[in-house]
Amino acid sequence: MSGPLLFALARSRELGERVAEALGLGLAPHEEREFEDGEHKARPLVSVRGRDVFVLHGLWGEPGASANDKLCRLLFFCGALAENGAGRITTVVPYLAYARKDRQTKPRDPVTTRYVAQVMEAVGVHRVVTLDVHNLAAFQNAFRIESINLTARPLFVAALLPRLGGGVPVVVSPDAGGAKRAEALRELLEERLGETVPLAFLQKKRSEGKVTGDAVVGEVAGRTAVILDDLVSSGTTLARTAAALRREGTTRVLACVTHGLFNPPAAEVLPKAGFDGLLVTDSLPPFRLPAEIAARHLTIVGIAPLLAEAIRRLHEGGSLTELMREGPQPSIAV
Repeated sequence: MSGPLLFALARSRELGERVAEALGLGLAPHEEREFEDGEHKARPLVSVRGRDVFVLHGLWGEPGASANDKLCRLLFFCGALAENGAGRITTVVPYLAYARKDRQTKPRDPVTTRYVAQVMEAVGVHRVVTLDVHNLAAFQNAFRIESINLTARPLFVAALLPRLGGGVPVVVSPDAGGAKRAEALRELLEERLGETVPLAFLQKKRSEGKVTGDAVVGEVAGRTAVILDDLVSSGTTLARTAAALRREGTTRVLACVTHGLFNPPAAEVLPKAGFDGLLVTDSLPPFRLPAEIAARHLTIVGIAPLLAEAIRRLHEGGSLTELMREGPQPSIAV
């Protein structure tokens, strides 16, 4: 009775099973029921009273389940856990819906990130864990409960090192706004390689969905460029960045992206971009890409060990600082 309970709602069950396996646990059983009028309910099938409960559910939209629907299901299930006496409720949301709408960019805009935080708090969630959220400061400021942002950087570094061939890369942010994220990856690569790793970024402006500007700031000629971004939607930003880098004389272009949304026209844009490697995590499946394109152009980096190690440390009261730099260890059973 002392271990954590891990639930994974239906649309996130595959990832949940991988996390449970890494923890050496089984997923806790629950019921999800659909009603004829479109309403639904979810309830735990084991006692949660006094237990440390983790609920894994990604809030990405897909056919048959919008982000709104998934958020509603998560909220109602957490409400049921609180109603039945759960000691502590942690939502593990690798992809957090509405994280990009974190501030007013036009008059009377909603600040939807804050509203998501408020409804999670209202149903009794004690802590939220996510992965490479779009704007860390906005995420942390939106929640009054404990908010934890894990990062895929150590996973990417482990996957990148064999691909660098002993050379020293340049880390590139597709825009100035992502420079801090890229700087953290640069520092981690520099530590692993034992050599100075430079940083570069593109000057870019986005207005009403249109992106302009592709000047490269930083020295990239003759190096392997490693582009880092939190998500890829249409793929046009990544493709523009790759083209600009090649014009400046980079020898190879690798890209690391945490969340692969791959909305249209990504299936047409990305194969033409000519990446030497496109690494993306399995925070959500690349279901919008044809299977042949996904198999040919993507390298999937698994996040289950990272999530499992975070859950173990949170349950045991451990620190996540080392995990953010070193990544998960081979054996993490609780």
